[in-house]
Amino acid sequence: MYSVVLCLALLQQLGGVPSPFQLPPAAREDTARRASIYVRPLASLIVPGSGQLLAGQDRGAVYLAAEVYLLSRYLQLDHDATQEARRYQDLAFDVARRSFQPTQRDTVFEYYEQMERFVESGAYDADTGSAFVPESDTRTYNGSVWLLARRTHWEDPNVPPDPTSPQYWKALQFYQARAVSGNFQWSWHEHSLEHQVFRDYLRRSDNAFRHAQIQIGLLLANHLVSAIDALVSARMSAAAGRNAVMRTSIGIGGRSQVQFSLSF
Repeated sequence: MYSVVLCLALLQQLGGVPSPFQLPPAAREDTARRASIYVRPLASLIVPGSGQLLAGQDRGAVYLAAEVYLLSRYLQLDHDATQEARRYQDLAFDVARRSFQPTQRDTVFEYYEQMERFVESGAYDADTGSAFVPESDTRTYNGSVWLLARRTHWEDPNVPPDPTSPQYWKALQFYQARAVSGNFQWSWHEHSLEHQVFRDYLRRSDNAFRHAQIQIGLLLANHLVSAIDALVSARMSAAAGRNAVMRTSIGIGGRSQVQFSLSF
């Protein structure tokens, strides 16, 4: 403790770090005023409207009300998205995947998107022997993956190259990395009604999730606009030496107005 005090005293004697108490009263007042400019903007950045309310500006209640509404809206949409997601996951697990003895209920969203598009996943290995033969039925998901692999790595997707050639093995590796296998396979065959219900659940969940992300963007915008509003008002007050107020309003026809006023 004594060493810290000694160091500060030595620096002050050398003129490196002047003590705030050694500043003239006018300089101390100016420093305090400059620091106070950022109090209200920082408050509004943390809680929209709080900076305006600290300055006695009624529009702070508008920012605060918008924050409460947007936050409650986000929580509701996020809850709806999660609830609908559980429904389509349960339906897929109990109906489409049931015959493949599934063990894991949840996986990535892209998996369910393909389950929505294709009635069946198709076989992973169409050969019952020791050879590996990809699914060839393009109406299934795995068949469409094998077609894409052939189009990507073969000169002609309908003419197979030598099975020992690099082109064939690259296509095979492409297929094995993306095709669905084991207990993640599915089939909506003879369950067209359930498949349609699954689509409805999936779309409702996706829409709710997208709208929830929009609410996050609006929440961030509300924080920034409130902070900028408070900063402009605080700087105007400091520059004029009087209380300054900035009012924003939307009139008939969607016309917006910004009014500045200084108290005398």
